[in-house]
Amino acid sequence: MRKILSVAVPCYNSEAYMHRCIESLLPGGEEVEIIIVDDGSTDGTGAIADKYAMEYPSICKAVHKPNGGHGDAVMEGLKNAEGVFFKVVDSDDRVGREAYMKLLGVMRKSVLENHRLDMLISNYVYDKQNTRRKKVMRYVTALPTDTYFTWDDIGHFRNTQYILMHSVIYRTELLRECGLSLPKHTFYVDNLFVFQPLSSVKVMYYVDVNFYWYFIGREDQSVNEDIMIKRLDQQILVNRMMIECFDSSNVENKKCRKYMINYLTIIMTVSSIMSILSGDKENFKKKAQLWKLLKEKEPWAYRRIRYSLLGIWMNWPGKLGRKISVIGYRVVQKIFGFN
Repeated sequence: MRKILSVAVPCYNSEAYMHRCIESLLPGGEEVEIIIVDDGSTDGTGAIADKYAMEYPSICKAVHKPNGGHGDAVMEGLKNAEGVFFKVVDSDDRVGREAYMKLLGVMRKSVLENHRLDMLISNYVYDKQNTRRKKVMRYVTALPTDTYFTWDDIGHFRNTQYILMHSVIYRTELLRECGLSLPKHTFYVDNLFVFQPLSSVKVMYYVDVNFYWYFIGREDQSVNEDIMIKRLDQQILVNRMMIECFDSSNVENKKCRKYMINYLTIIMTVSSIMSILSGDKENFKKKAQLWKLLKEKEPWAYRRIRYSLLGIWMNWPGKLGRKISVIGYRVVQKIFGFN
């Protein structure tokens, strides 16, 4: 019998924390395959992956490959996936058991009833270290709950309320059919992973449960602000690829097109503010080139994004303008507690 869910766990030197992640996934039992992708680790990660594969041969699969970065590890997981649905869980994160069981029930039912389901959505928790109150990203104000729906049924997404890799479980074949391709040795590919397939999504289902616990707190974490500035070229590369794969004229549904433009607005904002925070004139030029690419590739989307509140905020001219952008960013950062 085919597995209901394939879960890729990209691992690079993850021996200190990968156990917690994998143990949280094991309660899925025989309906799930856990693909532990050892991305050229130099510590004990590979041995741990092999141990799980030996102890749970019908559930865990260890895949060893030369180091290619997070996106390459995700693509390796997808290549090896045999389940109807596909999920990525990073090795320093975990899933909630009760929510996990509920989502498996939804996927199982869709398979048994042969009901199309392209994207299953759930909440995620910002599991920030040393904070008692955890911020939860929910979608109850934007999405119908516990039912199949299409883009026509969605409501309004707030600017801070967009769907991340943490939120989604895609139908495996949809990811393959849409031609998903993630670059090697590049962080922030999770945005491309979510964005590129969206125009192929027809049927969705949202469950209001806190499934994904997104750990924030490691100094070397990719969302750490200093790290993001150092890896700005990678952020911009992903942003460029999102622009290049987006063809607004081929997105039939207006609400899907609007959501994709809003998503692109957020990523343009992140790329822009990190460029500004770097204080580097070369990065200011890269920011300008990114906006130029959007204008040339998607002039209609450019106008929507550039003259939105965030677009104006990110493009105040001169030194004073950049200072205003940073002040606004710090205020939002404090309110929402990210980075």
